[in-house]
Amino acid sequence: MAKPISTYLCGHVVEEELQLTLLELCQASGVPQEQISLWVLEGMLQPAGRVPHEWRFSGLSLRRTRLAHRLTRDLEINPSGVALALDLLEEIHVLRTQLRRHGDA
Repeated sequence: MAKPISTYLCGHVVEEELQLTLLELCQASGVPQEQISLWVLEGMLQPAGRVPHEWRFSGLSLRRTRLAHRLTRDLEINPSGVALALDLLEEIHVLRTQLRRHGDA
């Protein structure tokens, strides 16, 4: 019986290394600056920088912004609800990734 060969891949996710200004995030997501500022206050988005003109958002923030926009627009969820939904969806993603790594999925 042949011994199974394991292959491991290593790489960088470019999206996470991406750095966007507030204006670039607005343009990429179609979300107004006021809404993004509210989401930052809610803790849904965590930019680097102290004030809006210094904020830099990661690729993960772009994904979260787009999803938050859809939840707000399509389901009319308030900012606190969107923050909770995003956290739960992220937790589900982490758990599924762990299951796949352990071969249980």
